[in-house]
Amino acid sequence: MIISMEPVIYGIVFVAVLLLVQGIYLTVFGKSISLNSKVNRRYELLEKGSGNREEVLNQLRKEMSQHLKSRQIPLYSILAEKAQKANIAFSPAQLIMVMGVLSLVAFIGLSVGTSASPPIRFIVSIAMGVGAVYVWIQSTAKKRLALIEEQLPDAVELMVRSLRVGHPFSNALNIVSKEVPDPLGTEMGVIADESAYGRDVGEALKDMAERLDMQDLRFLAVAVTIQQQSGGNLAEVLDGLAKVIRARFKLFRRVKAITAEAKWSGNFLSGFPLLALLMISVTKPNYYDTVKDTPAFIPACLVVAGFLTVNIFVMRSLVDIKV
Repeated sequence: MIISMEPVIYGIVFVAVLLLVQGIYLTVFGKSISLNSKVNRRYELLEKGSGNREEVLNQLRKEMSQHLKSRQIPLYSILAEKAQKANIAFSPAQLIMVMGVLSLVAFIGLSVGTSASPPIRFIVSIAMGVGAVYVWIQSTAKKRLALIEEQLPDAVELMVRSLRVGHPFSNALNIVSKEVPDPLGTEMGVIADESAYGRDVGEALKDMAERLDMQDLRFLAVAVTIQQQSGGNLAEVLDGLAKVIRARFKLFRRVKAITAEAKWSGNFLSGFPLLALLMISVTKPNYYDTVKDTPAFIPACLVVAGFLTVNIFVMRSLVDIKV
């Protein structure tokens, strides 16, 4: 049995490029930019002496809005919304530059490890560079939104305790920004700074909810806005909101547990044909030699690829339950 290592090398090069993205990101912006860091990035910027409060606020606001402003760049619109939710600190130009660097690294790796023709290596390396950045941004956005959803009930309850002991709402936001780790800590810190410089808190919360596209944050923005306009006991309103958010979060977790088996089955059925194709290419590279020169080979491959693509979307829609 002849074993070809080229498909494995393609996979290794892609994984290496994917890890390199995170490495470059942490090298440029420091460990506090990582979602796993317990250090609040806003306070780290303030403590480093990189600028006063206003300069740090301007820097963070620029990072939070720069990607949606660049949606008119060709092809970048595919990444813009995800990059916004992930709060990627790279500017759009820097992100495109990173894609180019990763594509060059992938091309070098494919040139060393494979015998593919230069045009094939060029196309695959570009696909790997762009694909690695897209996968990294998508996973970062998903993880960041999940962390914010998990932190939000505790943050709202901390606001409630602060209001009940007599602090104004602006001070409650400052306390949340100090006590809650990132990513929500920095987000609340930016709102607290904007409020200190005169911006309406309800409007700032609404903008954050729309930017992150998170329903629970919209509830918080509406509650604060109604209290500002009509008055009332904000502590009691937020206490009820915290209970609603926790109940929603519990329901989401329950639905996620119930649908876990179906999701894994869908992922397996979607990935098994590709895995089988990879194993055939590795264990028996000449398997398709007798048919690949026939006129029907390329159309048949395109049809199979189309069915596989449709299968992925169908499987995802079957297990994507809206709550």
